[in-house]
Amino acid sequence: MKIILPLVLFWFRRDLRLIDNAGLFAALSCDFKVLPIFIFDTCILDKLEKKTDKRISFILAALQQLNNDLIERGTSLLVLHGKPLEVLSDLTKKYDIKGVYTNEDYEPYGMVRDKEVGEMLKTKGISLFSFKDHVIFSKDSLLTGTGKSYGVFTPYSKKWKDTLSMNDLKVHESETIRDKWVVYSGGRVPRAEKLGFKTFKNIYKEPVLDVALVSNYHRDRDFPAIDGTTLLGPHLRFGTISIRKCVRYAWDTNQIWLNQLIWRDFFIQILWHFPRVVNTSYREKFDRIEWLNHEDDFERWKNGKTGVPIVDAGMRQLNQTGFMHNRVRMIVASFLSKHLLIDWRWGEAYFASKLLDYELASNNGNWQWAAGSGVDASPWFRIFNPVLQSHKFDPSGAYVKKWVPEFGTPPYPDLMIDLDFGRKRCLEVFKRAVQE
Repeated sequence: MKIILPLVLFWFRRDLRLIDNAGLFAALSCDFKVLPIFIFDTCILDKLEKKTDKRISFILAALQQLNNDLIERGTSLLVLHGKPLEVLSDLTKKYDIKGVYTNEDYEPYGMVRDKEVGEMLKTKGISLFSFKDHVIFSKDSLLTGTGKSYGVFTPYSKKWKDTLSMNDLKVHESETIRDKWVVYSGGRVPRAEKLGFKTFKNIYKEPVLDVALVSNYHRDRDFPAIDGTTLLGPHLRFGTISIRKCVRYAWDTNQIWLNQLIWRDFFIQILWHFPRVVNTSYREKFDRIEWLNHEDDFERWKNGKTGVPIVDAGMRQLNQTGFMHNRVRMIVASFLSKHLLIDWRWGEAYFASKLLDYELASNNGNWQWAAGSGVDASPWFRIFNPVLQSHKFDPSGAYVKKWVPEFGTPPYPDLMIDLDFGRKRCLEVFKRAVQE
């Protein structure tokens, strides 16, 4: 179908929904018809390992739902594949584009990409309009009294709550505007195989805010055998649910869950202020740690064969489902970086390759927290005992039994390291590094 009328593009990225979408609402409120697009970015796809990444199936299911919603409005999603700079440049040659609308991305790659795209569009007389949608507070909108970024969560969360206004939580009624779409019926969502990936079924489930679950979040969230967490991480990551909707709900229902949403903003602003944390410790003296980085130990950890039942259960859950319970994430991260003395960056990268809800800021921030090297970090001398953690948070052993059915039988591996030895060794190595 040939499109000749003047139009604007709305570039979907980490905001795969029509409901309460800030950038989309702005696009639909402008003077031109809107053509929705999504680009499978080969700069990202080409770095994914083994072409078995489950996130592709999640994204495709979300795009199919989005496309169905668009078809109801007389249009469809133009799904493209390539480097965004080249794809968008080609589109400017095909269509009479008056502007490109999108929502902001705060990760280093995304910011560089958007700067290059904006400069390219400007040479063609086209503006790139970006909007805050992925977070409540972004960039340097929350600073200390001396104008610096926050490095400790508690004062940040207090400022966050004190600053929050109804305007920050307003609903952008983008789904109600039905007459501003370009009439377009050629949009198709490809199969994963066409992109070089395997299809995984039942990866995507509709985002649901369960009142009973959220109400009991503070009570149940630390017990991995209980369905006590919202499982909204992937939906917040890919924007299939609005962060504003979640915050409104949390504010009225459970302040502990609200704090988890504030942690998300906190880590994102840290990444924006200190992009170096992607590759280096926030507390730079921790880069002096003499990691052992034994490959065989790392393989046993990755495959859930450490002989520590709760660690093995967590890693197997991750490998099989793309999810790991939040409490268990802390336990396996502490075990890797402290008992095994393997660089937290190794673990962070492995999580990045497996987690459906992988978000650079939160993944990096939480790994550095566990290793003691990050903002507001767990003290370096605090080392989780995974056995005690298991007794406390999986007292019946239900979680371990589900993911490590051979536990207690001869095939189950022996403990790969004496926990007391590993703890003492860690204290010596860390003390040498951080107190030099």
